[in-house]
Parts: sequence; C-alpha cells; structure tokens
Amino acid sequence: MLSKKRKAYMVGMKAAMYLSTGLTAALVIFLVAYVFIKGIPHISWELLSTKPSYISGRIGILPDILNTLYIVLATLIFVIPLGVGAAIYLTEYAKNKKLVGMIEYAAETLSGIPSIIYGLVGMLFFCQFLGFKTSLLAGSLTLVIMNLPTVMRTTQESLKTVPQSYRDGAFGLGAGKWRVIRTVVLPGCVDGVITGCILSIGRILGESAALLFTAGFAHALNGIFEGLTSPGASLTVALYVYAKEQGEFGVAFAIAAILMILTLLINLSATLVSKHFAKKREL
Repeated sequence: MLSKKRKAYMVGMKAAMYLSTGLTAALVIFLVAYVFIKGIPHISWELLSTKPSYISGRIGILPDILNTLYIVLATLIFVIPLGVGAAIYLTEYAKNKKLVGMIEYAAETLSGIPSIIYGLVGMLFFCQFLGFKTSLLAGSLTLVIMNLPTVMRTTQESLKTVPQSYRDGAFGLGAGKWRVIRTVVLPGCVDGVITGCILSIGRILGESAALLFTAGFAHALNGIFEGLTSPGASLTVALYVYAKEQGEFGVAFAIAAILMILTLLINLSATLVSKHFAKKREL
C-alpha cells in the first residue's frame, strides 16, 4: 500500500505533467491560429504571382518565393553529398575513435552556434574573401555550414541502426566494402537520410539572420543562374523587411502564414517518410 504522502506526490507530478502538456499544446495552437487569422486574409494571387512595383505601389512576393527556392536547391546540392559522405566515413571507414569523437564534437558545437555568427563569418569569408559579394550563392554556402551537422548526425544515427549481421552476410558473399555500403547499408537507412534532408529544408526556410548578412534583401526577379550570383531576399528576410522597415504588417503576416504552412508540410512529410520506410522494412 502506498502512503498518503506518496500518493499525493504522484498525483501532484501527474497534474504537473498534464499542465505542462496542456500549456505547450495551447501555445502552439494559439501561435498557429493567430498567424493564420492575421495572414491568410492578406494572401492573394496577385501577392504570390507578381514582383513589387514602387511606381504603382504594388506589393508582390514572387521574387522572394523564387529566391527561397534557389537557396534551398543550392544548399541541398552541397550539403547532402558532404553530410552523407562524412557520416559514411565516420561510421563505416574511420578506425581512429579519437578522431571520430573530435569530428562529432565539432559537429555538435557547430549546431549550437547562433545563426548571426554564421552570417558574420559568411559575409567575411564568402562575400569578401572569396569575392562572391552579397549573393544567394554566398547565403547558400553559409547555410551549408549551418545544416551540415544536422544531415551528418541524422545519417550517422540511421547508419548505426542497420544490423551488423547484414554487413557480415554481404562480406561473406564476397562483396567489397563500398558495394556493401551501397547495396545493403544505405538502402536500410534511407529513411533517416531523407528525414534529415527534409528537416534541414525546414531550417533553411526559417533562417533569416545569416541571410541578411550574406544574401541581402533585394526583391529582384531573376532566373536561377543569374539569381544565385545576385543579392536577393528569401521569404523570412522579406518578412523582416516588410514588418520592420516598411510597416506592411498585413504582408508580413501573409508571408508568416505561408512559412507556417510550409513548415507544417515539411514536418508532416518527414513523419510520413519515416512511417513509409518503417512499414516497408516490416514487410
């Protein structure tokens, strides 16, 4: 039999957990609902499909949408090979455990650095030292450094979930190291790799401080190759400019609602991908 004091303690802890869960859920629901209520009425086809015109006073975010797409594509082109390759080396090839520990510690440190510092370093290194100037390419390379730890660590954890017996069986059949990794290990952890890439897209979409220093905040409408070498505002930077610099809070909330929808879709995609591959492995 539990004592009265023990029962009171358990009831109190259970009530505290329920209260914490309710407050967290209420805050999320309030934030999402507030942004949607304020932003969705200001979303229109003209806003989404035109560029700003200072002569007529028209506001359009099409350049910002395209700039965001360019940044996401350019970042993924660099970060996926680097992150997945580093994870494969550390998990499958590296023999020096001290070296592996140092690299993992460096990756964890990188993931905890404030984004404003990445922006400052990116401006000094990519924009000035390498001569890229303020451009979407400089912003993308800065985001590569920011997202490299996420892709690398997620891939590492996924590689570790593949049973060692799978590797031993493939080696017993005479397969080489790279063939085992390519045909046995990677297919067995592809869900983790894809999930890490999807989550890194979410961080790219939500980044603004680093891009303010490196990509700029121009609203010019350019093609992908011309756009990467030119300054441009992403959706998050455009939100800052319209809210802080121009006082267009309706447009700012519209952009916020779009970003919120994209974030929800990205998280949902990551969940669905994980469930899909989990079911596929069970069959």
